[in-house]
Amino acid sequence: MLIAGFPAGAWGTNCYLVAPAAGEECVIIDPGHQATEGVEDALKKHRLKPVAVVLTHGHIDHVASVVPVCGAHDVPAWIHPDDRYMMSDPEKAIGRSFGAQLLGELTVGEPSDVKELADGARLKLAGLDFSVAHAPGHTKGSVTFQLPESAEVPSVFFSGDLLFAGSIGRTDLPGGSHDEILQSLARVCLPLDDSTVVLPGHNEHTTIGRERATNPYLRQVAAGLGADDAPRRGM
Repeated sequence: MLIAGFPAGAWGTNCYLVAPAAGEECVIIDPGHQATEGVEDALKKHRLKPVAVVLTHGHIDHVASVVPVCGAHDVPAWIHPDDRYMMSDPEKAIGRSFGAQLLGELTVGEPSDVKELADGARLKLAGLDFSVAHAPGHTKGSVTFQLPESAEVPSVFFSGDLLFAGSIGRTDLPGGSHDEILQSLARVCLPLDDSTVVLPGHNEHTTIGRERATNPYLRQVAAGLGADDAPRRGM
């Protein structure tokens, strides 16, 4: 399997291109702010042909390049229906005062072909088999994508802004909920095998086993403590 990732734009959002191997079809995950050039460079370097864009959630730092990327390659974008509005109204999604500082010159809107994700869906794209889990808490429509284990590689879990190495996504923006993100950690993350690789959108990947041992949020959830007992992340 080929996973090519890079941090994009002012927010350093990780964008991923996933394919069975170089020279084949691929799926693009979270083409955020100023990701277009990085996407094109990775496509050229690995000789990939995109067939779809899939989005872990609708915040502008994850979707800002969806329209140009989908338009350039005539591919659909997949997003959970609860977050679909964010593509055309990102200011509503991140708050008016916060949005005014961040949006600036960004052009927003939906690509011409938008498909909606559902909890438990299976996306068979580019020869890959993604399992979709609805994981609200960072946003109402946050989802995760998981690829199954194979003889060559362990299972890979694209967590979006649900789970990071040692932390979790912020919950203080519109649609965020600390209680819901803890519930999503318990329902979506805890059942995963320890060897599952997590690509969380920060500078390093981790595994579920490592997070069970070191991530204070996952440890609190695993211990059966409620939201009031769990540590809270700021920014």
